[in-house]
Parts: sequence; structure tokens; C-alpha cells
Amino acid sequence: MRKRTKTAIIPEPARSSALLRFLIVLTWLFSLLISVEPLHGRDASKTQRHAVIFGTVWGPDDRALPGVEVKIRPADSPGKKARWTLYSNRRGEFEVAVPAGKADYVIWAVTRNYKLPDGKHLQDSPELTVHIENDERADTGLHLK
Repeated sequence: MRKRTKTAIIPEPARSSALLRFLIVLTWLFSLLISVEPLHGRDASKTQRHAVIFGTVWGPDDRALPGVEVKIRPADSPGKKARWTLYSNRRGEFEVAVPAGKADYVIWAVTRNYKLPDGKHLQDSPELTVHIENDERADTGLHLK
């Protein structure tokens, strides 16, 4: 004859109280998540506004040139020292974020270390002035010879 094993039967109130505790904890976690979110929103308002200077470096054959050194400085800064130095990407493009507000920026390309695939050296580009009014994007291009 087989022996019957006793199985524990959990009463219905114990099951519902465990479910109730789980739902309370889940609700508390959800409300905590919602209350923390506005703190992140406050930080976003403190971020500084900026303008973007975007440009492309063009070669003598009107093709975009990658890897060209581009220098940018405010027009009213003393001397010729660049405040930003960057390189054009593989599509010949560059961009830099500058402070928002009315200002002029001088941009030029330095090609002393750049050689075309056919072995020719390029001349440095003439300085180009870009005007910024506010928090906007200014598009420009540097044409090298």
C-alpha cells in the first residue's frame, strides 16, 4: 500500500497578503522612480546654451578633405592663438560648440602636415570670419588651393 505524503496547503489569506506586500513594494519603487525624475529635469535647465559652427574643408578639386587641422578663435581675442583646434572627419566636416551670444569667430585651416595622395602640398586657407547671433548653427566651408 502506498503511503500518502502530506502536502502543505497555504491558506488563501496568506497568499493574498504576500501578493499585497509585493504590490505595495512595487508601488513604492514606482513612486520613488517618479519622484527622482524631476531632479534630473532641474539639471537640464542649468546647462549652458551654445551655438555650433559647422563646416566642410574642400580641396582644390572641390572634394572634401579628411584629416585637415582646423583652428578657431574669437575675432576679438588678442593675438592669433587658436582657442579650438580640431580635425575634419572622413567626410571633410568639422563642428565645434561655442558660447551662445553675439560674436564673431575666425576660422582657418593649417595644412603644413597635410599632403594630397598625388604628393602635392596645399596652401593654408585664408582666415574666414563667421558671425554668430545667438544659440544657432552657422554653416561654412574652407576652400584650399
